Amino acid sequence: MRHLTTLTMIRDVARAGSIRRAAEDMNITGSALNRRIQNFEEEFGAPIFERLPRGVRLNPAGELLMQHIQAQIGDLDRVRSQIADLSGARRGHVSIACSQALNPIFLPREVARYRKAHPGVTFSIRIRDRAQAERELSSFATDLAIVFEPVYLVDFEVIQASQQPVCAVLSTDHPLAGQEVLRLRDCLVSPHVIPTREYGVRHLLEMATRGRSLSLDPVIEADSFELMRQYVLYERVVGFQIPIGLLPASDPRLVVRRIHPADIDPGLLLIGQMRGRTLPVATAKFAQQIARAMENAA
Repeated sequence: MRHLTTLTMIRDVARAGSIRRAAEDMNITGSALNRRIQNFEEEFGAPIFERLPRGVRLNPAGELLMQHIQAQIGDLDRVRSQIADLSGARRGHVSIACSQALNPIFLPREVARYRKAHPGVTFSIRIRDRAQAERELSSFATDLAIVFEPVYLVDFEVIQASQQPVCAVLSTDHPLAGQEVLRLRDCLVSPHVIPTREYGVRHLLEMATRGRSLSLDPVIEADSFELMRQYVLYERVVGFQIPIGLLPASDPRLVVRRIHPADIDPGLLLIGQMRGRTLPVATAKFAQQIARAMENAA
């Protein structure tokens, strides 16, 4: 375990970008931490940090070592989780990077369901755009990613996929609110609010308007779906979101309308893990639960 402690220290120094700052967080002296790293580098046979005027950063050898460290820590967490599962303690920790759409309804509900059965399991949840979520997955900063319209999919092993159409969100007094199915042209002729370019809904809107006599000319462009959802209550604008973040309807002043499928393609909401990685037991069980929930919702 002493070897693992050193690896953890190296990880924390890399994250802090400074031996002094990392030492303060560990409540040890900077000189003691520096000696620990130097001893490791001597035993390892190569330096792993570049010493800079105001800190340190990993060199190429250190980057390779960091991948090994993250894998070692992840494997140990998995073994601990398996042992706890065998003992009946059902303990563990699940880390998730997810799209905003999961934040208001789906994920809180599923985490509460899981913790009711396994109260010893804790969670860390980070709201990330689709590219950030994939990066955190590949760097072992998170166990699971739940993303809408992923960008790369290079190291992404899909656990479950669910089609999600883009829907229009309007206030009940909007002129288009009385129609059950809307045409995209009518939505874009009206004042509208859209997400910024890093989000999958924006990507689908751009694909739907490319090469056509339609254009995106938003009154607001935002990186918060909650802001856009609330803004339609203050001005007669059209917002856009996917159903998993909207149902069941939580505000009687809002209506959700389908956009005609001929106008815009649905996107894919994916649950994924790092390709080839064996997940800790608690994480694997939670992934199975939310995969079933997504399948049932679809």
